[in-house]
Amino acid sequence: MESCIIHTPLGYAKICGDENGINSVSISNSEAKETEIIPHVLKDCTRQLQEYFNGERQRFQLPLNPEGTDFQKKVWKYLEQIPFGKSLSYLELSKQMDQPKAIRAVANANAKNPLWIIVPCHRVIGSGGSLTGYAGGLHRKQWLLNHESSNKQQTLF
Repeated sequence: MESCIIHTPLGYAKICGDENGINSVSISNSEAKETEIIPHVLKDCTRQLQEYFNGERQRFQLPLNPEGTDFQKKVWKYLEQIPFGKSLSYLELSKQMDQPKAIRAVANANAKNPLWIIVPCHRVIGSGGSLTGYAGGLHRKQWLLNHESSNKQQTLF
């Protein structure tokens, strides 16, 4: 398993993967040293993430190889289908999966997503439109939703 650390507008991201695909992308709250030489198997991922942050990419095209249960992987596949700039609730997601009573299981699988941004769990919100839990922090979730919004919000201060 190869790994590297890159700087993003939201902090330092650690990317792990091998020839079978990207295994995980996680964000850190602490300073980290950027990797000087990116392993070959991770170069495309780092490039696509940079394109995303530059506003040049809306969909990732990478081989993915996350670890999880079959149910978690099923949820993550549904997350990949949420269009850029759109969001839906946990209830809507569970209904799309034909499992409307599995809302908590869907939310738990969403929370265990190991592929930050690439599998867009940040696009899932509470039924009332509220920003609910996000492993990367609610400030990052809000930033990502604003980044993807066609109506960019300006800050007053």
